[in-house]
Amino acid sequence: MSDLNLAPLKKVRPPVHDQLEFFIEQARQATPIRTAVVHPVDRNSLLGAIEAAEQGLIEPLLVGPEHKIRAAAEKEEIDLSPYEIVSTEHSHEAAERACALVRSAEAVALMKGSLGTSELLAAILDKQTGIRTDRRLSHVWVFDVPNYHKPLIITDAAINVTPDLITKRDIIQNAIHFCHSLGIAQPKVAILAAVEKVKPGMRSTIDAAALCKMADRGQITGAILDGPLAFDNAISLQAAIDKHIDSPVSGEADILLAPDLESANMIAKQLIYLAGAKSAGLAVGAKVPIILTSRAEGTLGRLASCAMASHMVYHPSKGN
Repeated sequence: MSDLNLAPLKKVRPPVHDQLEFFIEQARQATPIRTAVVHPVDRNSLLGAIEAAEQGLIEPLLVGPEHKIRAAAEKEEIDLSPYEIVSTEHSHEAAERACALVRSAEAVALMKGSLGTSELLAAILDKQTGIRTDRRLSHVWVFDVPNYHKPLIITDAAINVTPDLITKRDIIQNAIHFCHSLGIAQPKVAILAAVEKVKPGMRSTIDAAALCKMADRGQITGAILDGPLAFDNAISLQAAIDKHIDSPVSGEADILLAPDLESANMIAKQLIYLAGAKSAGLAVGAKVPIILTSRAEGTLGRLASCAMASHMVYHPSKGN
């Protein structure tokens, strides 16, 4: 697969309000990525994998108990003859086997099926048999927000609950590398807090200041960072001007780093349910991208998540 490439996204800007569709269309131009689908034994997980395969985004390896996979397919009238099944006894073995497929280069991405996220992550992070790297695993949530002029990434809303400074460094670097794969050469990172000034009593502001200095010292690379910034100052240049904030990130943020998982998750779901945003998501920081969609995710979100994984496979970041 190394000799195949997606269209060079850095030369083309995705249209406003059709950003996820744009990335899907770009990914269709590449060879489908071989993806281990872990325990696809219910309607949503099996249909999600088959839809992505039919759209030319992935080549699924269905990893799980074969009788359960076939029962789900029969119920939904899905023809499994074009697809390979890797049979296991149970979901725990399916997660371990999927990681083994990655280690042997038989798969270049993972997709979560009908098993708990914690069960899948346990297999991924296993020190002996997993597919971890030297950075912490984190989640990136990509949004097409009607009132924002480009894709917006929020991190981490799904994996790291109360990240410390070093974990936040990894979360940012993971998101930066993800942006590079989408063709964003130098993403702008807004490190969020409730206020714009460094306050000794507010850990989020202290961490923001330290992260910016870490970027100055080359401990975080490939992006422009600023913070602490409140949400309005990160998203709106006018809000920053009104508060006399001179920032290269204000109004142009590509990445929002939230102080913790709860705040990131709340921001993300407010954008979906109150602002009508379209979304897709991945877990990043492992040896391969992990398609980690919610059970409530619709077709567009599932396809876009597969497309994002394809971009990461064919356009890996050259950063550290």
